[in-house]
Amino acid sequence: MKINDLKSISESLIDTFLNAGKISINLYKKGLKIEIKEDKSPVSNGDLKVNELITNKIKELTPDVPIISEETVDLKIKNKAKIFWLIDPIDGTKEYIAGKDEYTLNAALVVDTVPLLGVVGVPKKNRLFYTYGLGESYLIENGKSKKINCNKQQPKGKIVALSSVIKPSDIILNKLKEFNVTDIVKMASSYKFCVIATGEYDIYAASERANEWDYAAGHAVAQNAGAIIQTLDEKPFLYGKEDYRNPSLLIKRAENLDD
Repeated sequence: MKINDLKSISESLIDTFLNAGKISINLYKKGLKIEIKEDKSPVSNGDLKVNELITNKIKELTPDVPIISEETVDLKIKNKAKIFWLIDPIDGTKEYIAGKDEYTLNAALVVDTVPLLGVVGVPKKNRLFYTYGLGESYLIENGKSKKINCNKQQPKGKIVALSSVIKPSDIILNKLKEFNVTDIVKMASSYKFCVIATGEYDIYAASERANEWDYAAGHAVAQNAGAIIQTLDEKPFLYGKEDYRNPSLLIKRAENLDD
């Protein structure tokens, strides 16, 4: 796909994501209907409605490209596609159910193992991130759009890491020490990728966890904004695995986190 095609597709998704975000908030206010999936994780009618809105729009835009969504995927079917969508309609369902503000809406277009296009909505923070190519990552905040990059926002000498848990494992703590991290902040969902893309935070490291749809959209936003994304052992972080499982992850705002 050409970059102009990716630009058009990503921009055509913006209104759908903004609308889906508003609907997710309204459904929460009305009282969510919650079920437990086979993997013991919760799913709400909000997840399902957002999934419907996003997948319908993507089918309209790219009718011939397969869609792999957390809420409809059949894990018994191996993914062999070279071009495909990864959708996580609500990443951070537990946070969503609890009324917190870090849950995200996610869609990414993967081409030859790399997420080139990504859209991440953060409804309760009035933020929407999207990207369609290297150097082309954007933030829409309170109706205003701006290009983002990974330029440092923290004071010099302060290097802030993000974590999905309150107390990271020794493996993760030891990795963070290599980068002279001074503070660790707990944060949920793919929002972590996006605030590294803006330079608000510096680094995120994780052992093997979650599935490709949890990371892909945020990965695209951050990488196209200039972030360095690898596995913990510094191998390329690629998509299109048959079982959709993520390897370990290391995302850095820059090589030198104090610049």
